[in-house]
Amino acid sequence: MRRAEFSGNVARSTVMRTLTRAFTLLLAAAAARAGGDDDGDRIRDGVRRIGVPGVPGLLSVCGAKAFPVVVAPAAGGAAPVMAAAKAGKGRLVVFSHDGWFGPVLDEADTGRLFENAARWAGGDRKKPRAGARGFGHALKLLAARGIATESLDGAAWLAQLDDLDILCLAPRALSDAEIEALNRFLARGGGILTGVTGWGWEQLNPGKSLRSDLPIHRLTAPHGLLFGGGSIQVPSNRLLDVTEPPPLAHAGEALDALARGKAEPAAVATVSRCLRDLPPGDEVLLPRLRKLLRTTKRKLPPLTDADGLAKVLLAYELIDGDRAGAHPAAEQFPGAVARSAPAAERDVTVESTVGCWVSTGLYARPGEEVGAKVPPGATGKGLSLRIGAHTDTLWDKPNWDRAPEISRTAALDSVHVRLANPFGGLVYVETGGGGSGGRWEIALTGCVEAPYYRLGETTPEEWAKRRKAPGPWAELATSKVILTVPSEFVRDLPLPGPLLIFWDKVLDGAADLSSIPRERARPERYVTDKQISAGYMHSGYPIMTHLDAAPRFVDLATLERDGDWGMFHEMGHNHQQGDWTFDGTVEVTCNLYSLYTLERICTSGKLHEAIEPAKRRELIARHRAQGLPFVAWKNQPFLALLCYAQLKEAFGWESYMKVFAEYRALAPEERPKNDDEKRDQWMTRFSRAVGRDLGPFFGGWGIPTSEAARRALSDLPAWMPEEMR
Repeated sequence: MRRAEFSGNVARSTVMRTLTRAFTLLLAAAAARAGGDDDGDRIRDGVRRIGVPGVPGLLSVCGAKAFPVVVAPAAGGAAPVMAAAKAGKGRLVVFSHDGWFGPVLDEADTGRLFENAARWAGGDRKKPRAGARGFGHALKLLAARGIATESLDGAAWLAQLDDLDILCLAPRALSDAEIEALNRFLARGGGILTGVTGWGWEQLNPGKSLRSDLPIHRLTAPHGLLFGGGSIQVPSNRLLDVTEPPPLAHAGEALDALARGKAEPAAVATVSRCLRDLPPGDEVLLPRLRKLLRTTKRKLPPLTDADGLAKVLLAYELIDGDRAGAHPAAEQFPGAVARSAPAAERDVTVESTVGCWVSTGLYARPGEEVGAKVPPGATGKGLSLRIGAHTDTLWDKPNWDRAPEISRTAALDSVHVRLANPFGGLVYVETGGGGSGGRWEIALTGCVEAPYYRLGETTPEEWAKRRKAPGPWAELATSKVILTVPSEFVRDLPLPGPLLIFWDKVLDGAADLSSIPRERARPERYVTDKQISAGYMHSGYPIMTHLDAAPRFVDLATLERDGDWGMFHEMGHNHQQGDWTFDGTVEVTCNLYSLYTLERICTSGKLHEAIEPAKRRELIARHRAQGLPFVAWKNQPFLALLCYAQLKEAFGWESYMKVFAEYRALAPEERPKNDDEKRDQWMTRFSRAVGRDLGPFFGGWGIPTSEAARRALSDLPAWMPEEMR
């Protein structure tokens, strides 16, 4: 062999060794991020299915030595519900529901999974000792499986840690001293298993955030294990198949994929979810996103999952980026404010007897601070400053037609509060309710005027001026309803009084049908939006709908004549009562309000095309030909609505009012406890209200009721409508 060839071979060999070493290091790094070669497999060993307690929340996993163990279906793709991490010499295992430490351990392979996790957390010691604080069922399971155990429910529980290898911890209100002791326990090689239902914690701690205020995060977050909001899609059999989690369930892996240009919807969902969970000051994921933001060209909505990295970087800006100044996407939606618009300030009267938004008629410029001066007696009363009416978040939507979160709030917990929203928006004082009965004056500064009309208060002269106000969003209000639409739809509205009188009639009609007082503790709200979180419209506070509905809200002539089925449908949802809405009728009984409003308040008598006479006959005939299957009745809202319409046609709306009033007056022990009881009570209560036995009628539709309930109506004459005979 010639020397040149030998030298070339040596050089190639050196290069190959270098590449092999680099590849080995990359594999090692990937293995470390995934939790080692087989840690997850060891915990899942012998586990095929586990029970599901309640409605588990979601976890985020981002640490280099953290890894998902079990995932479950959720909006946006599979999300971790159990995860683990090596924490120095110690080990952590977290569950997204504290119920996984309870009786569900006795279902399917759940106990095996828990035992595996406990032994792994204990460093695979041959004779580990386990203690439990608050999780007695878990302790009994470990004892039954040969692990020495002791209870830590006494006041001096920290002193007992010295003798333990494994700790099952119910994270109540942990003090700084307890967190320090737990960190020392991990540092010396101890293992901790804990569980929190994130969404449940949020409900029990209003005004606080999982990111900033969840005590256990001081223990788990530094190791890349985070408890988040949201929930899984619970399987109908309440059993979860356990398989190896996909790589993109780890936020670090997901961000790597996006940074490489992969258009992975699951990666977008994982990183966006993790961003919402990350505590401020995170040093695991945020530095990487900060760098990417500096080196990547910004792209504004509309965005799709094909714009994966752009979506994640926008999410980072909204959640943890520099919020100073206006965001460029604000000009797209909700809109810009002319620089020449004069500043405005106002004193707003606030009462906190019920939770609501108090409209101010003011608008915040994008990125500019609004100031609130609060009387000392009002601080700590659950009041908040809100900027933005568009509260729907779009994080889990595949497409973002606008930024996914564009409203901001700040607690009015001191006498001077300042708040800026990069997107601007209508300004409100939000009350937490609680029935304290306080009444205060809040002074607001740093705003501009927005078009605002309140029935019975705003004069024609004031409206002539206010409808030209520079705020890009407007509100038309009564004591019963508030309409929030782009200002362009009210600029040429001469006087909103007649329009709002009509809307008051709609709300009064809903109250009459529900048998509740016409005067309301707070007005209902409709808000139009460029994109909403679900459907074309959805109920709630506020009721949300798309921008194309905005002109219909202010078209009095059309509303008086033809109404709007969808608008009345969503208002119906806000008035539904669960006691008389059984499975399959959530999208049905709300339509009683559409029918009532169209019949009693609108003039044309126009019905939804799905229940016009010809279609009605077709629906009934097909249902009877199929043998009256209840599952078909439940899955076709307009077929089911015909049943309710027949009752109205025979016995009048007053029969509904009577029955609804009866339900409202029920004592707790009289209320139906399950779906079977709901159907039975609806049949028997309506039958008694109209003096007819409706058992045959319910049977004629295929709606199941109990023999006892039907027998209880035998003293009444049977009834069946003509078209069902």
